[in-house]
Amino acid sequence: MDAIRRAIEKQLIGVLRPIIDWLVRHRVHPNALSTVGFLVTISSAFAFHSHHVRTAGALILLGGVFDLFDGRVARATGLASRFGAFYDSTVDRISEIAVYIGILSLYNDYRLELGDVGMIYAVMLAMAGSLMISYTRARAESLGIDCKVGLMQRGERVIAIGLASLFFGEGNAGLALRVVIVALAALTNLTAIHRIIWIYQHTRESKHPATNSDAARAAERSGHREVTVGTREDAR
Repeated sequence: MDAIRRAIEKQLIGVLRPIIDWLVRHRVHPNALSTVGFLVTISSAFAFHSHHVRTAGALILLGGVFDLFDGRVARATGLASRFGAFYDSTVDRISEIAVYIGILSLYNDYRLELGDVGMIYAVMLAMAGSLMISYTRARAESLGIDCKVGLMQRGERVIAIGLASLFFGEGNAGLALRVVIVALAALTNLTAIHRIIWIYQHTRESKHPATNSDAARAAERSGHREVTVGTREDAR
């Protein structure tokens, strides 16, 4: 999965390189890019609520592109900061919650004769699993452990929801999006469990608890802006 992620990232960077270079030359602040990406992604939640599913998918993918911009611009301009990493990670979590709430409204709409109760639970499980993936990594880093294992990191979630929404919309009663949400409900929680087990194994193997220097190195790593497909790697 990491190899696939890196290959996709390399292709995207090749296509977006002229835009990234322009942003670097003009020293556009990475926090501004994080903010724009946040606003774009938030707007997708309103599009879902309004049943403009294809538009929502396009906005989610566009927001993911801004996530890709900010990390690379931060490093190239020397504007990377610990606050920037914290800010980017925080607005990512807020925007992801908003997207799931927007999707939730598709299945809990007064215009429907009967809300799809099963899908409501699936969306809630997918949201919980997504947040737990981010939390387990952040908590591991506080222990001096860099935990990147698992299938459904933020980049994969952005791509799955975005592409299903953009290309299929509500066609066939929104089957494609339904399948993606159910898959996310399962895979995000399995990824969180995988990380718990992985961290347990690594903490058992350590003869001593994380030292202050370990924690300092973890904090330093989390302070740098790094990216995968559609996101920085500070917390997913």
